[in-house]
Amino acid sequence: MAFKLASVSTLALTAALGLTMAACTSMPGWSGAGTAAPVQAPAQVQWVRDVHSHARPEIARVHHVDLNLKADFDRRMLAGTASLSITAEEGAGEIIVDIRDLDIHGVRSDDGPLDYTIGEESPFIGKPLIIAIPFTEGRIHIDYSTRPDAAALQWLTPEQTAGGEQPYLFSQGQAILTRTWIPTQDSPGIRQSYSARIVVPEDLKAVMSAEMLTPEGEPAGPGERAYRFRLDNPVPPYLIAIGVGDIAFASLGERTGVYTEPSMLEAARAEFPAVESMVEEAEALYGPYLWGRYDLLVLPPSFPFGGMENPRLTFATPTIIAGDQSLVALVAHELAHSWSGNLVTNATWDDFWLNEGFTVYFENRIMEAVYGRDRAMQEQVLGWEDLQGELADLPPEDTRLKLDLAGRDPDEGMTNIAYEKGAFFLRTIERIVGRDRFDAWLKGYFERNAYRPMTTAMFLEDIRTHLIQGDAALEEALMMDAWVYQPGLPSNAMAPVSQAFDPVDAAARSVFVEGGAPPQSLWQGWNTQQRQRFLAWRPEGHQAGQDWLSDAQLKALDEGLGLSAAGNSEVLFAWLQIAMTHRYEPAVAPTEAFLKGMGRRKFVLPLFQTLWGEGEWGRDLARRIYAEARPLYHPVTSNSVDAVVGVPD
Repeated sequence: MAFKLASVSTLALTAALGLTMAACTSMPGWSGAGTAAPVQAPAQVQWVRDVHSHARPEIARVHHVDLNLKADFDRRMLAGTASLSITAEEGAGEIIVDIRDLDIHGVRSDDGPLDYTIGEESPFIGKPLIIAIPFTEGRIHIDYSTRPDAAALQWLTPEQTAGGEQPYLFSQGQAILTRTWIPTQDSPGIRQSYSARIVVPEDLKAVMSAEMLTPEGEPAGPGERAYRFRLDNPVPPYLIAIGVGDIAFASLGERTGVYTEPSMLEAARAEFPAVESMVEEAEALYGPYLWGRYDLLVLPPSFPFGGMENPRLTFATPTIIAGDQSLVALVAHELAHSWSGNLVTNATWDDFWLNEGFTVYFENRIMEAVYGRDRAMQEQVLGWEDLQGELADLPPEDTRLKLDLAGRDPDEGMTNIAYEKGAFFLRTIERIVGRDRFDAWLKGYFERNAYRPMTTAMFLEDIRTHLIQGDAALEEALMMDAWVYQPGLPSNAMAPVSQAFDPVDAAARSVFVEGGAPPQSLWQGWNTQQRQRFLAWRPEGHQAGQDWLSDAQLKALDEGLGLSAAGNSEVLFAWLQIAMTHRYEPAVAPTEAFLKGMGRRKFVLPLFQTLWGEGEWGRDLARRIYAEARPLYHPVTSNSVDAVVGVPD
């Protein structure tokens, strides 16, 4: 990259060489609405070199972002100013922020223009914006605009929404996409509070991952309204999030609620009656919820993830609305991130498992507390099966918890290794030391490390200091270094068991091996997890992509169990995977409708991979569907599918 370092002492030279420094940091004020006692930000931060950011926080860092932006739906552009409150080391002459595909119109301080340069672009990382600063504490104002193809933003036409009458905008910043709509230091280890004034058309509503200061908006000119927000708790910048559209609200409890389009509001409210109790159970496990409110924003179908843990306002896919509350584990997952991820955050994306492994573990504990141990064990078993598939498919080096993502898009680290291997590592510790002892350590871990960038080495130091406490036999039994630094699973990993799957497996053997009839009566009594287990069952020795059912068996399954018409997205997806592997023509239309009806990458990418693996029959079908579906997808999804199908002409 092309940038110059001021002559500012060994501190700057150390940073230029990519070394690690410990530095004091002044965290912004803490907002403890709805909590018993504040968790204090750490006095020391261990700055860790982030290969996915140009920022050098050892020299100068952003600690607050203030946005004043206008949403222009005709031009698909956010335009305005980002004011960055910064702290620099004595003698520092510049600050470096991350930008990607942003148009910078000027940079100034409160006293006048500032010199700046834009460095060379790095693939998927973007460019450094290097700004000369004449102070060690102050504010810089960056006037800028986004581009229509900003990777974090998706601008939807009215036809792409549930209501069909108003456009919609939403953001998705994880992992390193915030820099495509906000010029800031876009690294998870550089926590920032934020505030915003967002101007939108008067018939639309803006929401953000922050406290809404003007719930009804305020006049902002002819045909426009402005909404103001503030989040005092410092967060990694990927959690700064925005949604704008025809948005309504329904309360779910004293401090919980759901936002979505008006036509979806009743279905969403009916799906989430347990959210308030989830918050209460989470607090009972690991301490106060520190973010004030916990609300959900159910987005249009193109949202690329199941959920995103944006503080105070989880963004969620409508595919979790099954009508029977069977997929609300996703809500428990995003809620758990309020502790693991939002409060204690991976310092870089090499340590992504510290966010997701802890969260999957915590999610399952919430589900056990609210729905019972049997439900929780079923979900553990399904997670174990997903993990086995990932271990078989990934290169060995990518099955370690501690990753090396240098030179790669951090999205490549977002696999079930981080999620499920990480969770089973924590369950192994719990099993060996006992739940009470483990819970005491984990609650303390969140308290000790609140607002602190976390690395695998720091995690190991914490657990050895506060849990193992020099017990050599316990250290050996836990095999922690093997879990985090070695490929695969250590010998102390233990597969979970759920007796609720015994009748499912018996029925699957009857159908898939012995040619028996579909288990219609059993199916009606099974929950979603049991149905997923049935559809995931394969004969012993089965190879991926291999047929194991006849057309007659496929027809009997489809018609007998109503699979192609299933309203549960997880069940429908599992069935379509089977159907497309067998090139079952009656399921082509449901597959096409499914792929055009939502953009959740978890479903979209594997289905296109399955089609692509079925020779010219599947490839022709994949190309035809993708040519029509791609404009409906968020870049997070389309970039992944592009690598499989290619970009349509």
